[in-house]
Amino acid sequence: MQFTKLGNTGLDISRICLGCMGFGDSNRPPHQWVLNESDTRAVIRHALDKGINFFDTANVYSDGTSEEYVGRALADMANRDSVVIATKVFSRMHDGPNGAGLSRKAILAELDHSLRRLGTDYIGLYQTHRWDHHTPIEETLAALDTAVRSGKVRYIGASAMYAWQFQKALYTSERNGLARFVSLQNHVNLIYREEEREMIPLCIDLKIGLIPYSPLAGGRLSRAWNPDSSDRARLDAFAKTKYDHMADADKPILETQGTVAEQLGVSRTEVALAWLLAKQPVNAPIVGATRTDHIDTAIAALDVKLSPEQIADLERHYVPHPVIGAL
Repeated sequence: MQFTKLGNTGLDISRICLGCMGFGDSNRPPHQWVLNESDTRAVIRHALDKGINFFDTANVYSDGTSEEYVGRALADMANRDSVVIATKVFSRMHDGPNGAGLSRKAILAELDHSLRRLGTDYIGLYQTHRWDHHTPIEETLAALDTAVRSGKVRYIGASAMYAWQFQKALYTSERNGLARFVSLQNHVNLIYREEEREMIPLCIDLKIGLIPYSPLAGGRLSRAWNPDSSDRARLDAFAKTKYDHMADADKPILETQGTVAEQLGVSRTEVALAWLLAKQPVNAPIVGATRTDHIDTAIAALDVKLSPEQIADLERHYVPHPVIGAL
């Protein structure tokens, strides 16, 4: 396993992050294609055996059961001080007032709920899942600063926003002496590169670590795409809304990806991840493995080196896409 520092911090993370959205109770919203606890433990055990120490979940994944499964598995299998648990806050967790968002009340309440579900007394990376248009960013950042100063959170990060919003948050932290976002979990892959316009240059300039989500575009970059090839392919309605409307425009990219994979004698997954790992300032793609061989393939990508010509070939057919993720 290769390790790197997260952004401009001293935190050591594996260059592959295990995404845990695919773990949880399939009877709880929002996903039906998730693994049960026994299968979750097998995947996490394999990830740990292969050297992965970075695990990303969220309070909303399977209505909290992802956190429960991940917390119990890591408590049983890992040295707590060696692993980095990341989770997220924003989405609705209960009906009625204060059940969602990034108010001080919601953040501090949901932090305690996440700690309880994870069975730990601190979170390595606590992230805002989306931008809250109804709460002043000053309030959100002050609450996150409280979480850091309390010792319940080590670092804070953000996910899925526009560059102007991220810059506003960073400026607000600096102006008020508050804990600062050290990382951004954003949407980047071979068929969605809108972040290259403003967000990635901003993160390079300010030394923000990137931990991209959906690096394989919901499976579309992992194989010759077949909408019936897996439970997720059939049931992940959100991924369909992200990618299906641009399928014709993306087809030349997928064809080129297949050609490059053949040239190198590797899988499509390895090409997609190798392309992303070569991008600055990407620290660790979040790979939503639901089988142990998914982990092996992701780790193999760390040794795949694309030539400048291959990178240019992979990128040349890209066309602008509607912005997805930032709300």
